[in-house]
Amino acid sequence: MTNIPIDRLDLPVEKPHHGSGGGWKEYFSFSTDHKVIGIQYLVTSFIFFLVGGIFAMILRGELITPESDLIDRTVYNGMFTMHGTVMLFLWTFPSLVGLANYLVPLMIGARDMAFPRLNAAAFWMVPVVGILLMASFFVPGGPAQAGWWAYPPVSIQNPTGRLINGQVIWLLAVAISGVSSIMGAVNFVTTIVKMRAPGMGYFRMPLFVWAVFSAQIIQLFGLPALTAGAVMLLLDITVGTGFFNPANGGNPVMFQHYFWFYSHPAVYVIILPIFGIFSELFPVYSRKPLFGYKVVALSSMLIAVVSAIVWVHHMYVSGTPAWMRMLFMMTTMLVSVPTGIKVFAWVATIWGGKIRLNTPMLFALGGLIMFVFAGIVGIMLSSVPVDIHVNNTYFVVGHFHYVLYGTVTMGMYAAIYHWFPKMTGRMYNEGWGKVHFWLAFIGTNLNFLPMHPLGLQGMLRRVASYAPEYEGWNIVASLGAFLLGMSTLPFIFNILVSWMQGEKAPDNPWRAIGLEWLVSSPPPVENFEEIPVVISEPYCYGKSEPLVAEAHSHQD
Repeated sequence: MTNIPIDRLDLPVEKPHHGSGGGWKEYFSFSTDHKVIGIQYLVTSFIFFLVGGIFAMILRGELITPESDLIDRTVYNGMFTMHGTVMLFLWTFPSLVGLANYLVPLMIGARDMAFPRLNAAAFWMVPVVGILLMASFFVPGGPAQAGWWAYPPVSIQNPTGRLINGQVIWLLAVAISGVSSIMGAVNFVTTIVKMRAPGMGYFRMPLFVWAVFSAQIIQLFGLPALTAGAVMLLLDITVGTGFFNPANGGNPVMFQHYFWFYSHPAVYVIILPIFGIFSELFPVYSRKPLFGYKVVALSSMLIAVVSAIVWVHHMYVSGTPAWMRMLFMMTTMLVSVPTGIKVFAWVATIWGGKIRLNTPMLFALGGLIMFVFAGIVGIMLSSVPVDIHVNNTYFVVGHFHYVLYGTVTMGMYAAIYHWFPKMTGRMYNEGWGKVHFWLAFIGTNLNFLPMHPLGLQGMLRRVASYAPEYEGWNIVASLGAFLLGMSTLPFIFNILVSWMQGEKAPDNPWRAIGLEWLVSSPPPVENFEEIPVVISEPYCYGKSEPLVAEAHSHQD
């Protein structure tokens, strides 16, 4: 038996059958191929990302002057609510699920997800959620206006008096999104536990797989709370139950517990896969094995565990007792420990490496820089006195967007550029990629950094008008938002032109190490004609030898 390095192994691949095998029409069908579903998720979520971005630029257009003089305040509240909802439920979560859908079976040596039909059904719920949310603009009273958190009693108000209103549609859409994500979580956990290639133990899995595994465990345990809370609030509005309605004896603060029990761990659901992306890309573009593989892997699971006991730090001003504030301040700070382990490992990996500043590496470095800043601010916000001081101000908005855009979206761009040759069989244009990075990096900081001094000075969020003393920083933030919106244009141009007529990509253009780089670009229909057998430690464990697999692969 001959051991061959994974980046040189020539598995018997079905070379004539690239991609999904069904042409472009398959991307509009109920395909069960995980690669087709992954791209369906990515394209669909990016379309909604553009919609949410248009909402954001309209909001920043309103905020460029102190007076409310661009759109009606009711329209502003509806657009404000829909911006947050679209960016979270239709961009961030689906895009990461799409990337994981495409990569996880390839990375673990499987032919597909454990439940292909369930996988397809979970995806097709996403367009339904999007259609419902967009349709809410056309019902009497317009879309929901209670923010993407939908706190009662504000969300229970129904000035139109109609059974079908924007808030009802919003809750129905969130419930459907929750069911879709739970279905996906079941599929991912089952796939990773049961369908790894022979020889791939847990500590031979790629760190992106570890990150997805940890994130989906959070989904399984936390998401039912938000889904149940949305259904209960829907019943309060439609049939008059009294779960959260104080007029019927309900407790509105209880909804906050349902909401944040999931929605704070949800931050780790979306950030953990980005951590996995960083862990995959930094070794490749530094030409060094990842520092501390096992510790980085276990830190993902530790984040998943600790994330279950941090949610009350969003409720310091909701009448929580002092002992509870102190407890959750400590648990929130505790999350920084496993996160700091990851940052240390990434910096140690990059240090002294032969760094290649390709577009994926630029986006990964930019995302890491902004995550470190967001993390420092996050530790500040975990402190009870600081959080109470800046509660409901733009300081919180700035921190949140450094996480959601500065880290998550920048990390997603890094991943798309890195795996674009594998997905399409084409190379992107490096020059346009770097233009995209610098526009996005500068725009992100111009947009969200001014929100921190605004919050410290006392500017409230969720408002369409403000005191003139805040105008200067708001002008800078709005100009940054417009630049950030423009930054997507070179990305769209680059991806579309490269996908249609870019230079043909080799199977492994980055000289990366991993099972997904063993197959053709794009991969064949069932990934591997014969399932490889992994027989050594992963390349990122800190040894000089790469992961190796048997030349004579194990039959499935």
